[in-house]
Amino acid sequence: MADTISKNKVATITYVISGEDGNMIEQNDVPVGYVHGVGSDLLPALENALDGHKVGDVVEVTIPPEDAFGEYDPELTFTDSIDNVPEEFRHIGAQAEFQNDEGETRTFIVTKIDDQEVVLDGNHPYADETIKFSVTVHEIRDASEQEIASRTSDQALDVDVMDADSGTTH
Repeated sequence: MADTISKNKVATITYVISGEDGNMIEQNDVPVGYVHGVGSDLLPALENALDGHKVGDVVEVTIPPEDAFGEYDPELTFTDSIDNVPEEFRHIGAQAEFQNDEGETRTFIVTKIDDQEVVLDGNHPYADETIKFSVTVHEIRDASEQEIASRTSDQALDVDVMDADSGTTH
C-alpha cells in the first residue's frame, strides 16, 4: 500500500499560488519538504487539504484571507520621515525586521517613497487575498525523530509565509 500524507510523515511538494483572479502570483518548481501534522510553517488549511493524499496527487485548495495570510490591517502600516530611515532601506521592496516589547518580530516592507517620507507595511503581501494553491505531491516518507522535534524536514519548506495569527514571517 502506498504511503499517504499523515502525521509525522515528510511530504515533498511543489506548488503554484494563484490569486482570486486566477493569475499566478508565486510558483516553486523545486521540491520542498515539510513535516505533516506537527505544526510546521505550512498554512493549516493547506496542510489539512494535503492530509491523506499520495505521491502523484495534485491537490487544489482555495483559502480565504482569514485562513491564509490574514485580513489587511491598516495599523500595520506606518509612515516615517526619510531622514529617520537608514540608507539601505530607502528603496521599494526593502525589508526591515522590527521587534516589539514582548520579543515578537515582524517584517515590514517599504511600499512607497517620496521626497520626504517612507511608507512601511507589516501586512503580508497576500493579506486580504483569497488564494488558490495547486500542490503536487512528489515524495512521502517517515520523518526522523529530529525532524519531528524541530517541526522541519531536512529539506525545509522554503516559503516566505507570514503566520496570520502571530504575524511572524517564516
